[in-house]
Amino acid sequence: MSQLAQRSDAGAAPRQLSRAKLIIAASLGNGLEMFDFTVFSFFASIIGALYFPSETPYGSLLMAVGVFGVGFVMRPLGSMVLGAYADRAGRKAAMLLTITLMGLGTAMIALAPTHAQIGIFAPLLILAGRLLQGFSAGGEIGASTALLMESAGSHNRGFYVSWQVISQGTSSLLGAACGALLTSTLSQEALHAWGWRLPFLVGLAIIPVGLYIRRKVEETYSGHEAQRHGGAAARNPVSIFLREHLRQFVLGLAIIMAATLLTYIILFYMPTYMTRVSHLSPTTAYLMSVLTSLMLIISALVAGLALDRLRQHKRLAIGSLLVAIVLVYPTFVLLADPATLWLAMISRLILVAAMGFNMTAGLLLIIEALPRPVRATGMAMTYALGVALFGGTAQFVVTWLLEVTGNPMSPAWYLIVMLLISLAAFATFRERHFD
Repeated sequence: MSQLAQRSDAGAAPRQLSRAKLIIAASLGNGLEMFDFTVFSFFASIIGALYFPSETPYGSLLMAVGVFGVGFVMRPLGSMVLGAYADRAGRKAAMLLTITLMGLGTAMIALAPTHAQIGIFAPLLILAGRLLQGFSAGGEIGASTALLMESAGSHNRGFYVSWQVISQGTSSLLGAACGALLTSTLSQEALHAWGWRLPFLVGLAIIPVGLYIRRKVEETYSGHEAQRHGGAAARNPVSIFLREHLRQFVLGLAIIMAATLLTYIILFYMPTYMTRVSHLSPTTAYLMSVLTSLMLIISALVAGLALDRLRQHKRLAIGSLLVAIVLVYPTFVLLADPATLWLAMISRLILVAAMGFNMTAGLLLIIEALPRPVRATGMAMTYALGVALFGGTAQFVVTWLLEVTGNPMSPAWYLIVMLLISLAAFATFRERHFD
């Protein structure tokens, strides 16, 4: 072997290790955020009974998912504060801050005494933890996605950005697996007493690992450094983004809406829907969610590779969204009949695959259209407000529709209408590719 080949082989392993470290560092925070949200969603009934006692099970569930949604109220504020911080101080500095705040919020939920133990202070602790999680999550997506895109070459941006979606699928998979394991091995008494806390404690234990890894990554952009070297930097990223990219912001919200509603209804709310409406056992519902989460991981990875090869972000996004729109109603119809359970599962898997393609293409479409000085801010604000408006209300709206109408198909009609609006936004969004 020649000396040149030996040097090339010797350098390949460190480069691969560096790339893996970067991807883990950038996607870990988003994954932990979604893991906590997934677990909260899956154990919403238990949390509702322990912290929000009511005369009816639906009343407790409504209050629990309402608090779940309240956490999203802080996302827009977090996106403006932490997104602007990422564009000024750097992506790395912002990511260290967001994961620390996320850990504090998780600790408050995992360790909160119940309503029976401390009364009204119990739900207030859960609320405070959700608000802190929401604030940190608001800035996480902008800084980490910007770091991934800026670390990639023009030929592999789709692959790098896809790891944001893969991390969500992985966290959902782990959350569903935890739900299936705990509900199948623990009694109802144990689940209510301490079992539901275990996944939150696991997420909390990973925070120090995330801090360590994030300290080791290389910075890709800092407004302070850009100014020091005579480059362009935004003094007020929020105002500049709103003034110069308002149309893109509005369309971006509608784009994020599609993936958000599909995620929070089809992926996260579905276990609750299947146990309450389809009368499946919790273990069966969680195992089905494990399969759908695995499908999201695979589809996001394939979508990222396809985007790098085809370079047709809008076409891929629109095509996948059309598939999702067609499959929504049949999926809910099939779920309502125990005799068609496996057909429902196949339909749901294809629907989740379409969601993975759409989510990956949508993220890349939005962030590539933003220049570096406002990239983290713009991505964070678009994603955070979109998720707050539609993800934060999704479970509450669906639960309310089921209770008011008594029609198990009402979530499907709501989802179809909103996806059609998102389709129009994709069609009119201007595709651009900034470095």
